[in-house]
Amino acid sequence: MTSPLHSDRLPLGRLLALTMAAFITVVTESLPAGLMPQMRAGLAASDAMIGQLITAYALGTLLTAVPLTAATQAWRRRPLLLAAMTGFALANTVTALSTSYMLTLAARFIAGVAAGLLWALAAGYAARMVAPRLQGRAIAVAMAGIPVALSAGLPAGAFAGTELGWRATFGIVSVLALAAIAWIAAAVPDFPGQPRGRGMTLKEVLLLPGVRAVLFVTLAYVLAHNVLYTYIAPFIAPAGLAARLDAVLLLFGVASLASIWLTGMLIDRWLRALVLGSTVLFGASVLVLACFGTVPAVVWAAVAAWGLAYGGVPTLFQTASAQAAGDAADVAQSMIVTIWNLAIAVAGAGGGLLLEAAGPAALPWALLALLAPAWLVAWRARSHGFPPAPRLAGSASGSASAGECRAAG
Repeated sequence: MTSPLHSDRLPLGRLLALTMAAFITVVTESLPAGLMPQMRAGLAASDAMIGQLITAYALGTLLTAVPLTAATQAWRRRPLLLAAMTGFALANTVTALSTSYMLTLAARFIAGVAAGLLWALAAGYAARMVAPRLQGRAIAVAMAGIPVALSAGLPAGAFAGTELGWRATFGIVSVLALAAIAWIAAAVPDFPGQPRGRGMTLKEVLLLPGVRAVLFVTLAYVLAHNVLYTYIAPFIAPAGLAARLDAVLLLFGVASLASIWLTGMLIDRWLRALVLGSTVLFGASVLVLACFGTVPAVVWAAVAAWGLAYGGVPTLFQTASAQAAGDAADVAQSMIVTIWNLAIAVAGAGGGLLLEAAGPAALPWALLALLAPAWLVAWRARSHGFPPAPRLAGSASGSASAGECRAAG
């Protein structure tokens, strides 16, 4: 099937199916945190054991995203996308019905595997549906499911868990996954994979100009973000806002939604400026928290600026990765997924150790130590990685057929 390269409009019906898939992925990942008391009682487990359900999900993604994506380079894209969503439907159904902690843990690992596959596909899939000049905007629409899940999906899941029970909540997510499967099957076009023998190895993709720069900036930025997000309570406690943590996170989510809207409007012309500006804005937010973290009004403003800086970041980094990798974009996306989950894991462990050893006052300076080299590498990656204007798909890979954009392959 050919993609509508000459269309002047975004195929919103198709892209919103990917938005829903991203929404389901993020909600599935984070639900145990919002449903911890109910799941603890239902599975006769401790809080720490319920927390490991999130760890199992992250491990599923971290361990399988790259090898699974590399092994399926030649597969057609829509069957892979449908397989990922089927994995979510099955894993959430098992979680809803399971009375065994170990079975639930295994289901969460499978959900993580599905997530690794989905994230490796999503950005490239969105890009292949549109003309090169609209690729960034299309990826922004697909990635909008992330801030929507964080700002609305997770609070709704926690509310449903209180009112309906945690099993019913996971059942609802399974139904949403089935609806997404039907939507994708009906509306999303299929694309071929790489011809057998033409797929690039992981080493070859890693050596492509710009790919390593994008991966480094992603690791440093996401690591800094997740330290702040994971340990936000100690950050805001000096201002007397510990009891308002839910409102603080809601503000962050709303600002993130605004950020992804702005990113979608500007990314196709200003990707480099957005990456550099986002890093500066995030760094400024952290610096303000470090210096004036006892003033409530300043903390509210800093959190809003942080959300505005972060909301569009998944779109920015995945777009930069896809454009740098050309035809090997899906493999590069799997590397982004792996780096992202590695950053989440390191942030939880490393941030906790730093918090215990030096207290919350040390955390902002550690984040600035991550953001400074991230900004420097992004600034230096002017020719490849974060160029002044995004490279078109066809020129990035050498050539493209008239029927489809190969750069997000």
